[in-house]
Amino acid sequence: MSEEIRDEGRAQGRAQGQAEGLLLILQARGIALTDETREKISTCTDPQLLHRWLTRAATATTTEDVFTEDH
Repeated sequence: MSEEIRDEGRAQGRAQGQAEGLLLILQARGIALTDETREKISTCTDPQLLHRWLTRAATATTTEDVFTEDH
């Protein structure tokens, strides 16, 4: 297995972990998620964007608070 493939797999794993964490935080905060929102989070592979969403989710009261700047 080449190092490039291994690095890509690690990045995908990190993104998946961030997405799962984001869904968990939103659920714990009692923020209702649509299927569309779940899909948006689950299919995102940009670690910087997921990090931004995670940061916002910590204080969000709605999904709009999480995604506001991304429209």
